[in-house]
Amino acid sequence: MKITHTEIYRLSIKMEPFAIATGTMDYAQNVYIRLYTDAGIYGVGECSAFPFIVGETQDTCITVAKDFAKLWKGKNASDINSRMQELNQAIAGNTTIKSAFDMALYDLNAKSANMPLYKYLGGEKKSIETDITIGIASAEEMVNKALEFQSNGAKCLKIKLGKDAKQDIERIAKIREAVGNAMILRLDANQGWGFEDAVFALNNMEPYDIQFCEQPMRSWNDDLLPELRKRTSIKIMADESCYNHHDARRLIATGACDCINIKLVKSGGLAEAIRIHDITEQANVPCMIGGMLETRLALSAKLHFAYANPNIKYYDMDTCLIGHLEDPVIGGARYEGYFLDIDDVPGIGADIDEAYLRNCEMISIS
Repeated sequence: MKITHTEIYRLSIKMEPFAIATGTMDYAQNVYIRLYTDAGIYGVGECSAFPFIVGETQDTCITVAKDFAKLWKGKNASDINSRMQELNQAIAGNTTIKSAFDMALYDLNAKSANMPLYKYLGGEKKSIETDITIGIASAEEMVNKALEFQSNGAKCLKIKLGKDAKQDIERIAKIREAVGNAMILRLDANQGWGFEDAVFALNNMEPYDIQFCEQPMRSWNDDLLPELRKRTSIKIMADESCYNHHDARRLIATGACDCINIKLVKSGGLAEAIRIHDITEQANVPCMIGGMLETRLALSAKLHFAYANPNIKYYDMDTCLIGHLEDPVIGGARYEGYFLDIDDVPGIGADIDEAYLRNCEMISIS
């Protein structure tokens, strides 16, 4: 199964502005990939550039994608490890665009085997319920959003914080008071606090029954995470501190976190995400599957990954619910309330509508 040519699409998804500690996005900067083969089938992949976090933009992803497409022309799509090794040797970092090419390879190979991706990965379906994220705003606005989500049936809120520790405490106190004790509350500071602010904020949030706090400090403060864990009873989840299985091994060895957030755009795709999963499973450190601002296409790949990897205990799979104003995806993962499901069809099971693609910038490398 040799790769004959590649199509690269600029997939800019209109969305409501979404604010986190490090910046605000008003559209999803995505890239969509099609890998065509001499077997008469193509594989699809998507990534979502989030420059505040990963350091890549839509433009850098497209530029690097052209080089990757040239590198893979005529190569065997069945050899996933060799193909990804070529990308990693060609350029350091750039995990966002690498994840789209990785995803397309897995889609191709699962289609070739005539299996849904989760079965190709050795998994089976299970019940998956996502949290729903509240972006940073005034305490009143965040309370109103929490109550709206609760009235729609949400059972778990992920609350973005990290701009001001005192105001963050007020936000959480008011949200907990408004939604009651049954709602699960997760925090995500997106590296926004310094060490003292993290200690102050988390100590004052302990009465509000917080499930965990994701990435309280900048990743360059990873050496302070073990001490932070000693200073609070709230569990710490590593996100921006963990890009690959080497990071996971380091964090676990130093006692820096209680759990880890796996994102395909950070790891460079499914192959490395599986390595992270396996290391954390051996260490009994639970993981969450998260994402950036992907459409339901990449969401579908993440759902297959979650089905196939039992150490994924938490699900942050709400990217299509928090502001996308258009949905160009055919098939794929679907929401039933806050639960997710997908049809048993070969591969990822999703694609982008051809009519939508006609209005997108496309580059063909053949």
